[in-house]
Amino acid sequence: MRVMERLVFTLLTDGSSDDILIHPLSWLLRQHLSIPIDGFWADLRRLPIPPKALCDRIQAALDLYPCDLLFVHRDAEAEPIAHRLDEIAKAMTGLANPSVPVVPVRMQEAWLLIDEPALRRAAGNPNGTVDLHLPEIGRIESIRDPKQLLHEILLEASGLSGRRRQKFNPRQMARRLGDLIEDYGPLRNLTAFRTLEDDTIAGLRDLKES
Repeated sequence: MRVMERLVFTLLTDGSSDDILIHPLSWLLRQHLSIPIDGFWADLRRLPIPPKALCDRIQAALDLYPCDLLFVHRDAEAEPIAHRLDEIAKAMTGLANPSVPVVPVRMQEAWLLIDEPALRRAAGNPNGTVDLHLPEIGRIESIRDPKQLLHEILLEASGLSGRRRQKFNPRQMARRLGDLIEDYGPLRNLTAFRTLEDDTIAGLRDLKES
């Protein structure tokens, strides 16, 4: 039985904006571990020829960002979740590192639509009162374009107008939002997040037994 004093995890994502997932993953791990946790996003863009095949991207992530636990993100989008899970499992065949698939039903931005005070702080207007019309937690996985909705809500929450509104960068504020959300517990109402938690627990168990 392995005794861990610190956990290092690596997150491999579909795109660069998906690195926000570091925050809910760190929160999730803290629910099950009492040791320090360090998370790193596998930025493969710096490679001369970034790999395209998922199995090659996974190997590159492990080579560049050695870790105890690897999270592999793929948005389900038009594909059934089971297909994405199978795709990740096949790509991990033969690799020794414990891994956990991360498959939101839509884009990962949907998982940030859960904390109104944090949204207002991220938009730079914590005392704003405009109604943000946040979707109910049970509906966020059915939103067609959660990234666009998140950016629109952040812009509305900013309370800006005129040229300042035109200069507002919702993508940058969305990155800030991931860090400002302190409790990702509401996501446990979503099947995809509960599956992620179950898979994370299994990954930690495999790690301790290795």
